[in-house]
Amino acid sequence: MGPRGILWRLVSESFPTYWRGYGVAVALMVVVAGMTGLTAWIMRDVINELFVDRNREAIQLIAFSIFVIFMVKGIAAYGQMVILRCIGNAIIADVQRRMFDQVLAQRIDFFDSFSLGDLATRLSKNAQSARDALTLMVTRLGGDAMTLVALITVMVIQNPMMSLIALLVAPPAILGVTALLRKVKAVAKKEFISQTRIVSTVQEAALGARVVKAFGLEGHMRDQMGGAIDDVRRRADRLAMIQAAPMPLMEGLAGVMIGSVVLFAGWKVVEGETDPGAFFSFLTALLLAYDPARRLAQLSVLLRTHLVGVELMYQLLDQAPRIKAAPDAKPLALRDGEIRLEGVHFRYAGRTDTDLDAAPSEEAPAKAPPALNDLTLTAPAGKVTAIVGPSGAGKSTLFALIERFYDPDQGRVLIDGHDLAGVTFDSLRGALSHVSQDSFLFDGTVAENIRMGRLDATDDEVRAAAEAANAAGFIAALPKGYDTPLGENGARLSGGQRQRLAIARAMLRRAPILLLDEPTSALDAETEARVAEALGRLMAGRTTLVIAHRLATVRGADKIHVLDAGRVVQSGTHDSLMAEGGLYARLSALQFSGAAAE
Repeated sequence: MGPRGILWRLVSESFPTYWRGYGVAVALMVVVAGMTGLTAWIMRDVINELFVDRNREAIQLIAFSIFVIFMVKGIAAYGQMVILRCIGNAIIADVQRRMFDQVLAQRIDFFDSFSLGDLATRLSKNAQSARDALTLMVTRLGGDAMTLVALITVMVIQNPMMSLIALLVAPPAILGVTALLRKVKAVAKKEFISQTRIVSTVQEAALGARVVKAFGLEGHMRDQMGGAIDDVRRRADRLAMIQAAPMPLMEGLAGVMIGSVVLFAGWKVVEGETDPGAFFSFLTALLLAYDPARRLAQLSVLLRTHLVGVELMYQLLDQAPRIKAAPDAKPLALRDGEIRLEGVHFRYAGRTDTDLDAAPSEEAPAKAPPALNDLTLTAPAGKVTAIVGPSGAGKSTLFALIERFYDPDQGRVLIDGHDLAGVTFDSLRGALSHVSQDSFLFDGTVAENIRMGRLDATDDEVRAAAEAANAAGFIAALPKGYDTPLGENGARLSGGQRQRLAIARAMLRRAPILLLDEPTSALDAETEARVAEALGRLMAGRTTLVIAHRLATVRGADKIHVLDAGRVVQSGTHDSLMAEGGLYARLSALQFSGAAAE
């Protein structure tokens, strides 16, 4: 989509909502333009009545008229500015909400294509670009253009010939500005990319602070941030030069224009063919017209800069969610909680190219190997089912399909016989609780993090969940108890404490199906025992699927499925699988021999 198409889309989406406010702002611009024209017009009376004719009776009337002109102009300009700022702020808020909703609607692999720095910059800078583009267009094409028309009208009335001389500078100005437009997009886009690098580097330095300090990477991170900052500065300087380029052009043309008018009009005044008042009125209008004419000359360059940001904004908004609820989706009618996967095939998509100028590849990208390949398994209702296998076997992918973060390429995922493709997201996710080995905590208090399991839970329910998760003891020792802020991702807690808060959150949710992604793998023996005890309470009476990397943790599972290369290669209990031999027995032997060696 070219700049005109982007601008038209932006206008067509915004004006139907804000047309009343824009209408009032334009009406006030008409008033400002009219008062500016009157400022030039009244100069004729000031010169002729006061300085030439020395008319005492006209002094008070002219002085009062000037006061009224400037008061009306000031009030109208104030109203116009406030209305446009309020509309602009509403546009930013609306666009940011739409962009964030679009991000939330995306599949998990969307975040492989858009980094945090990219998304943060688009939500902030690009939303502002939409506001600035609309405001710029209204103020320049509205206020400045109407002011220029009013002043040119005064000039033409006072002296058509001088007006023609003045307007001869327009074609060179247009040609000069057009030559700059080709450079704007490339520079503005590179500046945006450099800004995303700054945000991403800050994110890495904050989230990886322990690694940065442990490996002495402060200098490397400093150099990386310095390079990104220097890139932004250089490109911002280049953009400033391009945006300011019309100014010397307009100044030079203005000098030629005003000098020519003074030369022509001066002879007319000296010869008595034009009265001094008409000349000064014309000259005032000409001088007042310079600023709006200069701003209009810069309009295309500035607008093109903002449209680069708008284009990036629409690129995000146009990302169609790759997973949607079916039009006739129904709430999940849960009975017992049996989970079944039938003939499931799934492979991850390649990385999406977000470069605006990237041409589509003529060759199809190499496909990723299948993560799941004709997978069929059942997790009985109310039982504990373990999923084991080597790294890359497809264990986490299986969980992602059950939670419907992805849809299978072939086959079906069912709960109590209902195909998940035909149920609503809210009812599906409401039936599931997930505790992983890397439990994510929000930047809030202890109570707020537990309450994320069920937002309408009471304080007593939050405390009861913490008790059941063996978390109440360490919570009581925190400076503010349940009101203690945890920092980003619970940075102030140990791994075991984070896990127990995650279990409390899952307990509060009261979901009938529980997904556990090896939640004790990174814990010491004492902490693991506490977490395992809490998990035992959580698993009671629920359909539970456990991804197990340490086979000792799933010996008591009702059923164990062994995955390899995306397929189920063995199923049974621990004892039956050990007796059968095969992959499970080999993995078990490796782990237990390693444990014995330690």
